[in-house]
Amino acid sequence: MNPLLSRLQPYPFERLRKLFADITPNPALRPISLGIGEPKHAAPDFLKQALAASLDTGLSSYPATAGTPALREACAAWVQRRYGVALDAATQVLPVNGSREALFAFAQTVIDPTRPGATVVMPNPFYQIYEGAAFLGGAEPHYVACDPARNFAADWDSVPEAVWARTQLLFVCSPGNPAGAVMPLDEWQRLFELSDRHGFVIASDECYSEIYFRDDAPLGGLEAAQRLGRTDFRRLMMFTSLSKRSNVPGLRSGFVAGDASLIKPFLLYRTYHGGAMSPVVQAASVAAWGDEDHVVDNRRQYREKFAQVTPLLAQVLDVALPDASFYLWAAVPASFADAAAGLSADEAFARELLAQYNVTVLPGSYLAREVGGANPGTGRVRMALVAEPAECLEAAGRIQAFLSRRA
Repeated sequence: MNPLLSRLQPYPFERLRKLFADITPNPALRPISLGIGEPKHAAPDFLKQALAASLDTGLSSYPATAGTPALREACAAWVQRRYGVALDAATQVLPVNGSREALFAFAQTVIDPTRPGATVVMPNPFYQIYEGAAFLGGAEPHYVACDPARNFAADWDSVPEAVWARTQLLFVCSPGNPAGAVMPLDEWQRLFELSDRHGFVIASDECYSEIYFRDDAPLGGLEAAQRLGRTDFRRLMMFTSLSKRSNVPGLRSGFVAGDASLIKPFLLYRTYHGGAMSPVVQAASVAAWGDEDHVVDNRRQYREKFAQVTPLLAQVLDVALPDASFYLWAAVPASFADAAAGLSADEAFARELLAQYNVTVLPGSYLAREVGGANPGTGRVRMALVAEPAECLEAAGRIQAFLSRRA
């Protein structure tokens, strides 16, 4: 067996199942899960119709790994409308089976494990695929501290120059998971300068880009590069998907875009890896990327929901509206920590909340790694407000009652 497989850490939801193994949730209350970031809003009807209409022809042929010209052009047209960035659909866009698969596969394309000290830099807390991709690519992850004073934005200045010098790949997540911070232009400029100096590639994970709460849409990596005169998008790849934007996580559809000199080897890798997208999914994806009305309505639903739920939870928890994404990243009282049971405050909070009020949240420590004796997720929980407003409001009410009763 590949010995690198032994380096993979248990996934957060596997750890959550173990944490809850001996818990019997309150049977008087129906279960409500805020634990998994799985969109629950209804998928748009036109997309389902496009999917069904393609079945007769879409199942009778092998798909090309590069996707159809129509899909690549639809993706490029969306980037033009959303970011004002013009792309060559033939050389700078590549459809993928969701951003998760693509983020992992891209690392395998980029990392050269034969170079001494191969390093992949990532924020901490982070999406665990980044870490697994680094390990299986034969590289070492370097976890970047996040600054609570800046909504847990990554503190890139904390990375030593010696680490940047051996870095081959940098994972950026903006809007971030779990805290929803959006990277401003000056931070992008800093990362581009470091990339030019050290030659590493930047993978920009932007899957939450269309769920935001401010007037201005989040800045994207390609948009930032263009504003800074980097119109060749050198050493930059953007990752996005339809899962959150269009409420179709089961469709497994997204695309990558950026440096044509990176797209070419990534396409080669995916050809051997078997990463072609089903023609049926491609047809539905063309329809989805071409429509913005359903995205505006989806964003409206999240804005209304967060406007109702966040103030309620802020009465009992240290929590605030994020810049973007559909998570709340809340601090829990330190008094929940149970040293005798070996439980951090966020773990104990999650266990007691499930047992007493049948609400599931994800301990923040499961989304981060301990560095220098501290785990930046400890003492926080991630709550995914993905269900209908009534269910999220009910969960907020239960959390209020839970904390009031314990006070």
